[in-house]
Amino acid sequence: MTTPVPTDKPILLFDGVCNLCNGFVQFVIRRDPHGKFLFAALQSEIGRQLLRQAQLPTDEISTVVLYDKGQFYTHSDVGLRVFRQMGGLWPVLYGLMIVPKFIRDRIYNWIARNRYRWFGQRETCMIPTPELKARFL
Repeated sequence: MTTPVPTDKPILLFDGVCNLCNGFVQFVIRRDPHGKFLFAALQSEIGRQLLRQAQLPTDEISTVVLYDKGQFYTHSDVGLRVFRQMGGLWPVLYGLMIVPKFIRDRIYNWIARNRYRWFGQRETCMIPTPELKARFL
C-alpha cells in the first residue's frame, strides 16, 4: 500500500539518525518560516516509498534527497536547490552550480562517508515538536 505523497511543496528526505542530516533539517526549518518545505526520514514508510519511486536503494542511505515538482535531486544538488528557495542571501550559494557536479559530489560523498564518525548518530529518528509535526510526513 502506498501513501499519497503531497506534490505542492518540496520534500526533503534525510537520514533520521544522522546528526549532520538532522542539523541540516533544523537549519532549513529556522530559515523557512512560511513552511515551504516538508520533511521525511529516509527510514520512514513515505521515505522508502519515494526512494523506490526515484529508483534509489532503500537499504543504503548515503544522500539527502529532494523531491520537488516531480523531480528527484541527490547529493550536492540538494543543498544548492534548497538554498535557492530560501530567503535572504542564501540563494547566492546556488551559484556554486557552476562547479562541475562530479567535483561537488566528490566532496559531498567524502563528507557523507564520514558523517557518523565526525558528527555522530542518534539511536532513533528525530521526533518533531508539536508545532512542526504537520511539516513531517
